[in-house]
Amino acid sequence: MPRLLTLYLAKRIALTALLIETTLCVPLVMTSLFQTLPAAAVRGGLLVPALLGTLPTVLYLALPMAVGVAVALEFSRMSSDGMIAVLYSLRLSVWSLCAPAIVVACAAVGIGYWLSSFFAPSYVGQMHDVIYVIRNSLNHRMLEPAHFYTFDKGARTLYFQRWRSSDVASGMFIHQFSTEKNEEQIINADEAEFRRNEQGVVIVLNHGSIETLPDGGSSIRNANFEQYAIPVDMQGAGGLPKRDWRGVFELPFGEFFASIPIAAWDPRGYAEWMSEATKRCAIPLLALSHSLLAVGLVLTVSAATGRGSAATTSMILIIPLIHVAILVGSESLVRQNPRLVIVVALAIVAEFITALFLIWRQNADFPKVKEPVAAPAFASG
Repeated sequence: MPRLLTLYLAKRIALTALLIETTLCVPLVMTSLFQTLPAAAVRGGLLVPALLGTLPTVLYLALPMAVGVAVALEFSRMSSDGMIAVLYSLRLSVWSLCAPAIVVACAAVGIGYWLSSFFAPSYVGQMHDVIYVIRNSLNHRMLEPAHFYTFDKGARTLYFQRWRSSDVASGMFIHQFSTEKNEEQIINADEAEFRRNEQGVVIVLNHGSIETLPDGGSSIRNANFEQYAIPVDMQGAGGLPKRDWRGVFELPFGEFFASIPIAAWDPRGYAEWMSEATKRCAIPLLALSHSLLAVGLVLTVSAATGRGSAATTSMILIIPLIHVAILVGSESLVRQNPRLVIVVALAIVAEFITALFLIWRQNADFPKVKEPVAAPAFASG
């Protein structure tokens, strides 16, 4: 196929794939986030970290399907417009027709491996940091009035009556046990301001009192104050609070493959690692297999002159079905039993073989049928 025509068709396929990827991923991610995150988390500024922690993973998981559907749509259009018949008349083989799809698919495979091995692991932890903040109420703007909140493994209890602004609350009550002073404290304040710094949050209490009871003692000491500051380990200006664990899905390429658990010692960790490895290694490769299968299906079902377009459109649905089935197998089946990774691998190999067979049949050079030889006529006479 001429280079200019190859670049033109590849550009059309790439733009269609980008449109499908955007149309599919953005609503899916936003709907999932708004269903997962409470309204207080959105007010607390956690939407952007959650978006950065979710979108890269969804991008590389959906990219092969977007490319496969884009190839199917483009070849269906070419078939309906009679363009494939024109290209055949130029004595171009089916493998030449596949060149634009292969170019885009190979680029998508490279992008998919970069997303799955480096980009997504760098940001996916932010979503789990957001979940950690939500579960432990570590963002002060998420706190609801008239609720008791416990921090530091129950060592501190916090309660307030209402919000005056996004950072100022009224009617603050704090019950805490100080391990440094070995005493129990009950603090009441008319007003409390949450001030963020690089390390966390400082609660500045105004116009209140402190009741102190030493551990093992019986006498209570009372003291009034105009202003009193208490540091709290919450989300500060320096970023989200760090978790005390790190998942395998957060490890970049080198660290990930170096951290494979031993199945006999950690079966659950090994199953999780195998599931993540299957997605990282297998899913990006589907961009090439889906593209070849799309070409084979369209050219097999539709005629070169454009007939059979309705059947061709129905064939496009096969690509998402196959992709979802392999994705579910990588996520669920392999996580249940790591040995089932063979099933996922065989499914991908079967798709490649089917695609190559369908394309080969269209490109096959079948022998011509010999015309029957007419019997000689006998002269009468």
